[in-house]
Amino acid sequence: MAGLLDKAKEFVSEKVANVPKPEATIDNVDLQGISCDGITYAAKVSVDNPYSHSIPICEISYSLKSADREIASGTIPDPGSLKGKDKTVMDVPVKVAHSVLMSLARDIGADWDIDYQIDLGFAIDLPIVGSYTIPLSRKGEIKLPSLRDCWK
Repeated sequence: MAGLLDKAKEFVSEKVANVPKPEATIDNVDLQGISCDGITYAAKVSVDNPYSHSIPICEISYSLKSADREIASGTIPDPGSLKGKDKTVMDVPVKVAHSVLMSLARDIGADWDIDYQIDLGFAIDLPIVGSYTIPLSRKGEIKLPSLRDCWK
């Protein structure tokens, strides 16, 4: 009886592992806006949904790092859903305080940009599988706004 139960568990876990899952990529990270509180960057993310129906996104978590230290992190609860059998493009806003940017002066002073790593997690609720997080990561450079950008 135990052997039959083990075979059933193995069969179910194999089928669940082969269930198609949405795939995502970070296309770009760019300046979105400047305010008195700080600078907001936007990570443009494309998510392909293999299912014919929409899938709700439960939460998006983000972490922005520069010079091996975290400069911004947070979560965005209930940001919407993924369109069925389609690509959904989303902007994930990441706000960085001016005081944090000043502490990165050595990196910024050399070339007026921030070398970054952004980590995102899209928590979605898949049929049969349940809660699933799509992990994303990207490294690159973010150009800082000049004074000219402030008056555009």
